[in-house]
Amino acid sequence: MRQFRTLALTSFCLIAFVLAAYTPLEAKKFPEPSSYPLAWELKFEHGKPKRIVVDVPGTGPTAYWYLTYTVTNLTDAEQTFLPDFEMVSNEGKVYLSDRAISLKVFEAIKSAEGNRFLEPSRKVAGTIHIGEDQARDSVAIWEEPESRMGSFQIYVGGLSGEYVELTDDEDKPVLDKSGKQVILRKTLELNYEIYGDEVSPGADLVHAKPEKWVMR
Repeated sequence: MRQFRTLALTSFCLIAFVLAAYTPLEAKKFPEPSSYPLAWELKFEHGKPKRIVVDVPGTGPTAYWYLTYTVTNLTDAEQTFLPDFEMVSNEGKVYLSDRAISLKVFEAIKSAEGNRFLEPSRKVAGTIHIGEDQARDSVAIWEEPESRMGSFQIYVGGLSGEYVELTDDEDKPVLDKSGKQVILRKTLELNYEIYGDEVSPGADLVHAKPEKWVMR
């Protein structure tokens, strides 16, 4: 019996050692943002996603979702901001913001928000000067992807200079379809959920879930 206990204890220690050695190797497959700043980062403030219906010429009443935001450069140098917003729907489909969005939709949102400083995303893209007084207000807009939004995410890119060149377990570059090495950038993940919106789209509250930084 004593020999059995000794063998069991030895086996347990061996398994624990193997798992401890194996975990860091697995972690390489899933890069995470650094716990401390490695590059410049812009201050990003935002509201909750909202739904609006706009009567677009040639299309008629159409539903859109939008996210207002303010971006501020508090770093020690001017930075180039190239906003990149992706919405991942309840069905797992990815939708890029501001694609073929009528100017009338932006104007309707600006009027609804009552913010005279609100600018289209294409005008905010470019150099962000240093200081709170140089902050820019803008909005990301999507045509409604689904009548029932349920749980969805919004990924915000262009806020940080941190990136990772993806490699495999043998430290060889991971290539995309065009043969270029895959680069993951520090991206802000915003999480939301709407309960019961299949009955009255746009009428139910949007619940914000914890947001986090990811490499995407």
